[in-house]
Amino acid sequence: MLALTATLFSAPVVEAQWAPDQATAGSADDAATSALPPLTLPEAMTLGRQRARTVAAAEARRAAAEARLDQARGHRLPTVRLQEIWMRTDSPAEAFALTLNQERFSFQDFVSGDPNHPDAVENAVTRLEVEMPLYTGGELASRIGQAELMAEASGHGADGSADAAALAAADAYLGLAKAGERVALLERSLETVTAHADTARAYVEQGMLVRSEQLRAEVEVARVEDMLEEARGGVRVARAALAFRLATEPRELTFAAPGAPSDSTPGTLPPVPPPPPPPEPLETWLARAADRPDLAAARLMARTAELEVEAKKALLKPRVGLVLRGDLVDDSPFGDHGDSTAIIAQGSIDLWAGGSHRAAVAAARAEADAARHEVDEMEEGIRLEVRQAWVAAASARRRHVTATAATDAAREAERITEERFRAGVASTLDLLDATTARREAETRALVARTEATLASLRLAVAAGQTPEDAVASPADSLGTPAPGGMNHEPSQTPSSHTESSHTESSHTEFTRTELTRTEPTRSRR
Repeated sequence: MLALTATLFSAPVVEAQWAPDQATAGSADDAATSALPPLTLPEAMTLGRQRARTVAAAEARRAAAEARLDQARGHRLPTVRLQEIWMRTDSPAEAFALTLNQERFSFQDFVSGDPNHPDAVENAVTRLEVEMPLYTGGELASRIGQAELMAEASGHGADGSADAAALAAADAYLGLAKAGERVALLERSLETVTAHADTARAYVEQGMLVRSEQLRAEVEVARVEDMLEEARGGVRVARAALAFRLATEPRELTFAAPGAPSDSTPGTLPPVPPPPPPPEPLETWLARAADRPDLAAARLMARTAELEVEAKKALLKPRVGLVLRGDLVDDSPFGDHGDSTAIIAQGSIDLWAGGSHRAAVAAARAEADAARHEVDEMEEGIRLEVRQAWVAAASARRRHVTATAATDAAREAERITEERFRAGVASTLDLLDATTARREAETRALVARTEATLASLRLAVAAGQTPEDAVASPADSLGTPAPGGMNHEPSQTPSSHTESSHTESSHTEFTRTELTRTEPTRSRR
């Protein structure tokens, strides 16, 4: 894990500080006492898997399914029941029978009294009864089988919920890392445009520039300041989102984001890690998806529906049970003046129920057919989802490489434009445009790096793997995939993933400034 972390986050670390919202921020000492350890991406996913409320709910459902399995198995075992029954009656037949059961019957008392109008008799029975089903037509076996399948399915559901929670934590972690890097990027850009504005002001004072160019530079400074404030607000939101995914408070996260006052709790926010390249071809990912937790759970539920048919068929068969009973009888509770035992075997079968039993069997059979069709559709849907995720990961990696190259070109273009500006052959607007282009290229590279990493995690989850598997290989993020890997993706990306380009463009602060400019007349001294 240490080697993995070192590889994933080998890029320079963004050192900065950030103050949490006033509503959630405590003192620095309190934060240091209750804070979580500094997080890496794998550790954030592990915490999300352990702490997510959805995972806790899924584990509770798993426990409930296992308890229902024990409940179903218990119906095969004898039911032992202890009863205490008390009654008072002057019914002639009951009074006569109860006196016999108490073993207090006297023929002399019987003939000397009026049997049709006996005195009221009090009777108490302490009864121990054992009841056991001997044959239920296969219903018990079907119900137990269903409970076993549902318990197993709930286990797969819990695993799927844990993977989803880990992926959500990774998404929030990368969102915070991206927000922090964007603040740092804008801070550097603000320093650059401020320096340009100061240079323009000095040239205006020397009569080398017209004042409109100075004012244009100051407008650009104000615009970057606005973007920086907005980005800092985004950091606070992203921090709260990660805390939500980790079921903790924002102030308990020990790393901090850029832009905080000097008295805030210090910390380190690692940069967005480079995307790990999945070397396997598409067919490998499709094969892995055959064992996805949610698909496995769906298959088990389809088998449960098939067992429901067998359970309904039991309604057409006889049922046989056995009852063993022992009574202690007296005229007061828990007495034992009289005693008796009984063995009762009973069987029953419904000869006619208006066709309801056969209708129930037909309905269960139709439900089983529906479940099988749904599983087939789910399998095809998962294959499509994996294909889309695989293509999206390939596209995101290419955008990452392209954006990185574009960033280098934009930086060099800015350097050349600055030299031309100082030589008097480029205007302030040219320089500001070059700076804007460099900032936009860096933003696109940051977004592409984040999207490429997320796409790799999403591909792993879509194929039934844990998102931690996607960062388990310390491969070079810009390395060439193995033969048959990401270089062999289809030429067209499914329409559902075209939104990634929109997401990328939405993070670009603004397009190049299109202005009608008049080159000022100036002399260098």
